[in-house]
Amino acid sequence: MSIQNRWKVNITPAERIARIVLGLLGVVGGAILLVGAASTVAAVLETLLVLAGLDLVVTGATGHCPLYKKFGHVPASLKGRTS
Repeated sequence: MSIQNRWKVNITPAERIARIVLGLLGVVGGAILLVGAASTVAAVLETLLVLAGLDLVVTGATGHCPLYKKFGHVPASLKGRTS
């Protein structure tokens, strides 16, 4: 399997921007909360928030969502595109 087929863009430009913005908010917010974590449970949840934010940033930056690929989701505006 070639890298081009494996990392095919399957996220619209608007969704990519939204993922990056929301992901950065999640990373920054989770990091800020993590500094003042009062309990282990809070620290774990805040770490998960940071990781989820990182996932959104990466998928937004690359334009590829593995979960979309797994379920065969292709936005209507991207159908028929080769990249």
